[in-house]
Amino acid sequence: MQHMESRGPVVAIGAIVLKDDRILLIRRGNPPNQGLWSVPGGKVRLGEKLQEAVRREIREECSIDCIPLDLYEVVERIYHTPDGEISYHYVIVDFLALWAGGEPIARDDALDVGWYGLEDLNGIQTTEGLSEVIHKLLLRYKSQLKAIS
Repeated sequence: MQHMESRGPVVAIGAIVLKDDRILLIRRGNPPNQGLWSVPGGKVRLGEKLQEAVRREIREECSIDCIPLDLYEVVERIYHTPDGEISYHYVIVDFLALWAGGEPIARDDALDVGWYGLEDLNGIQTTEGLSEVIHKLLLRYKSQLKAIS
């Protein structure tokens, strides 16, 4: 099993990218959560601003452009090896973003990519808490999203 490269938490971004009433999801190609569906994202590079990281990661993983709108929430994910060692510790800053162009193509560490509605989430294997995060986000931004579309 792969272990943490550094001895501290890694800052990463996630993006809940919306297009009409669909959400962009990727099927993860690497650990942790390999093979599960999740929102695209990745590590923030040294000197990179969070919104820049959102645009870069979405382009690298999915070949589309997006407009980051708002920081949505911060989540912490800590994964352990079977013997109790910490293998990954991520502090993930999730953003709400809007699709700005392009057709999704799975690249980088994404095995697959696509647009999914809320009704589709029950039929696919997702990362822990994904459905709840998306439902909460849509309720929080419902009036703003109607004004944008």
